[in-house]
Amino acid sequence: MAIRRSAGILLFRRTADGPEVLLGHMGGPFWARRDAGAWSVPKGEYGDDETPWDAARREFQEELGLPAPAGAPLPLGEVVQSGGKHVTVWAVEGDLDPADMVPGTFTMEWPRGSGRTAEFPELDRAAWFGLEAARAVIVQAQAAFLVRLAEQV
Repeated sequence: MAIRRSAGILLFRRTADGPEVLLGHMGGPFWARRDAGAWSVPKGEYGDDETPWDAARREFQEELGLPAPAGAPLPLGEVVQSGGKHVTVWAVEGDLDPADMVPGTFTMEWPRGSGRTAEFPELDRAAWFGLEAARAVIVQAQAAFLVRLAEQV
């Protein structure tokens, strides 16, 4: 079985209260009423024809509908999520207004088993979080990226 790989960019900014990170709330009906564990680094899958960094930049653009930040990337390494997906992330310092987000979409059968399809946003919203608040809502395995970021900034 092939390893599923994903790459993303954790945008961060410095504030008087410490670093804040931009997370996206996963779109679609499964995540609609969830908060804890439903926020993620903007990321996406890639294949052998693309470098992880190129994929991270592409996915940032696709998921948020905004250009990938131009700052210097800080490698935060890789984690393996509970479903087995390997996720590689870089932190990049920058700022943006989450209200400017125009998310990409995906199509799925909904309700399940109905034969009907519906379109949903990849991320239904994005928000800035302090590191402690981010730990409370981020996908569990991705919390390691917050620890690694705190060690570097």
